[in-house]
Amino acid sequence: MSLELKKRIITSIALFALLISMYLYTYILIVSLIIIALIAWIEFYGLISKIFIRSKILTFIFKSLSLMYLSLLVFGILYVVSYKPELKIFFVYSIFVSIASDIGGLIFGKLFKGKKLTKISPKKTISGSIGSFIFSLMLIFPFLDTIVNHTILSLFMVTGLISLTTQLGDLFISYLKRKAKVKDTSDLLPGHGGVLDRIDGIIFAIPIGYILLNYF
Repeated sequence: MSLELKKRIITSIALFALLISMYLYTYILIVSLIIIALIAWIEFYGLISKIFIRSKILTFIFKSLSLMYLSLLVFGILYVVSYKPELKIFFVYSIFVSIASDIGGLIFGKLFKGKKLTKISPKKTISGSIGSFIFSLMLIFPFLDTIVNHTILSLFMVTGLISLTTQLGDLFISYLKRKAKVKDTSDLLPGHGGVLDRIDGIIFAIPIGYILLNYF
């Protein structure tokens, strides 16, 4: 096992433990969300600054929009957790689908390789995208008794859309990294890169998942 893989595994375990703690303890959730959003915004700002190095106006626009989006996302999550705790499962499910999508893409991409999905991210393959959908859909049955207001068919549709959103979010950040000519948004997380590298799909999957699960 390579040193890089060991770092990735250890960091993944630590992140999973943090995720569980955030679910169990509200004060950890609040503090963690604020810190994660702040770091992700700083990393995003760093990318934008490299891309629009000669345009302060565009840098300011993207900086403002990203800060507004992340702030609304954090406050939205905290509002639901505080006043509608029975709907917290929608956030949990969206996050798990997003994580499963990343894992499925990684495993299928390495196992089957094949044709590239897009020039935006050379490592992404069509087989990896298929794996993302497969791993995501596998979560339906463990959550079927928890998300009671949905049938299997509707959950298949919603889960597929959450996975698609995750993949598009990942590609969006990959595109920005390509434009900024950087491999990772930072080196804060050993084996993973930056915080934004880990939550690029999740920050888009959470609101889409919540809306679809709550109103679809």
